[in-house]
Amino acid sequence: MNRASVSHPESATVPPPAVQSGQMSHREVLEALSGLLLAMFVAMLSSTIVSNALPTIVADLEGSQTGYTWIVVATMLAMTATTPIWGKLADLFDKKVLVQSALVIFSIGSLIAGFAPSMEVLIGARVVQGLGVGGLTALVQVVIATMVSPRERGRYSGYIGAVFALATVSGPLIGGLLVDTVGWEWCFFAGLPVAVLAFVVLQKTLHLPVVKREVSIDYLGAFLLVGGVSLLLVWVSLGGQQFDWTSLTSGLLVAAAVLVIAAAVYVEAAVAKDPVVPLRLFKDRTLTLATIASVLIGVAMFGSTVYLSLYFQRAKAMSPTEAGLMSVCMVGGLLVSSILSGRIITRTGLWKRWLVGGMVFVIAGIGLLSTIDAETPLTHTGAFMAVLGLGLGATMQNLVLAVQNNTAMADMGAASSVVAFFRSLGGSTGIAVLGAVLAHQVADAVAAGVAPILRANPELAAQFAHQKGGVPELSTLPEPIRAIFESAFGDATGHIFLVALPFAVGALVAVLLIKEVPLRTTVDTEQAVAPEATVALER
Repeated sequence: MNRASVSHPESATVPPPAVQSGQMSHREVLEALSGLLLAMFVAMLSSTIVSNALPTIVADLEGSQTGYTWIVVATMLAMTATTPIWGKLADLFDKKVLVQSALVIFSIGSLIAGFAPSMEVLIGARVVQGLGVGGLTALVQVVIATMVSPRERGRYSGYIGAVFALATVSGPLIGGLLVDTVGWEWCFFAGLPVAVLAFVVLQKTLHLPVVKREVSIDYLGAFLLVGGVSLLLVWVSLGGQQFDWTSLTSGLLVAAAVLVIAAAVYVEAAVAKDPVVPLRLFKDRTLTLATIASVLIGVAMFGSTVYLSLYFQRAKAMSPTEAGLMSVCMVGGLLVSSILSGRIITRTGLWKRWLVGGMVFVIAGIGLLSTIDAETPLTHTGAFMAVLGLGLGATMQNLVLAVQNNTAMADMGAASSVVAFFRSLGGSTGIAVLGAVLAHQVADAVAAGVAPILRANPELAAQFAHQKGGVPELSTLPEPIRAIFESAFGDATGHIFLVALPFAVGALVAVLLIKEVPLRTTVDTEQAVAPEATVALER
């Protein structure tokens, strides 16, 4: 396809004048953004609100530890695997209809989950929820890129950071309150009014030009991509728990994932007329380096910070609600740096210094958190989390911004979703691998610590022997053994941050190699495109 085929004004649905000129007023952007942020809030809340309810849900539905794991894995798998597909659909179809469709899919999954009579139905409903969350995750960034030029986008990044902060902090608190009062079912029902409101607001405020294009859907590539990524995520999510990393099951999953992904790459490169993930996009240096950085940030950030809540509950004997409140430290830092960096980038048009500075703060935060143990004062841990949050706020949104600045509007969905996809994939991998490291280190430390105590106290040994599988509820353990568990979790948490540190350093190297291109001041790349971005315009 040549450059002239990226847009066809004569075939487009006539939008309001502000949109038709390629620029929306600040008020129009805020009105449309309100619906998008509501949709993003619903997507983020679906993960955080259920975290404190999982033990109650599994107990009520008579589930197992395997079911507990799959409640989490099902949504993550569906979201990650379908993100690039949603992004590609955004390049082919009406973005507004796609966002609303994702909201409907999410709502259907939430209804089924709330009324689920068994673990099997609940896990299936979580897959449906994940399909909707994948769409919302991919599409919100794409729609914002369609409304606002890269230069102006920084003005609005603070709102995105605020939504992230609100969902992260309020989710566990709302979930805990609902479980204690009206029942765990309302953890799934609670997002429905917000989803309906987002649907209505988008219908009234979001007016985008609908570009007519020849549509050729790559069904085979989409099927192979979802299949390969799903096999890979099943392996990294369940490895070390449901089967050993070196077992036959593990080997078969890896081999199958490699074969299916290789087939997907072949189809995308040589067969598909309009591939889900156009491999030619990786000719652009910025997108390739941003993708590498996203994978490494995903491993370092998600893989380590997800276990901070466990650290506060196991090493510090905090309640789930108290542990959730500690996340305010990191989210507060993220919010401040997101707003500050966005506004300064809009004023200056320069973004690389914020990416580099942000990664330096990420490395410093992870390095500081690698020193924590069971005795570390909460004020110190909170300060370390704030440093990490400052780095993440200046990094996450601006990586996407750098890619969108170098991408033609016809490829905006595919390029933006590629970054989100690889960040999620890196996060999933990091959670699984670092979780295995944590479990192994805790088990070794506990075994070494309790052995002499149990030998000296047969009655204590008999009491401890009644604890079966997994990590026992620490409040039920005798004081000497509880202290050993707390110390083991404290030391192990610091260790996994140390393991995550090289990944953060690798992300900094990738960011340093990205070439800074001044941010364009137009939405349409054909009006003013950076020289390095021309490769993304040509087929």
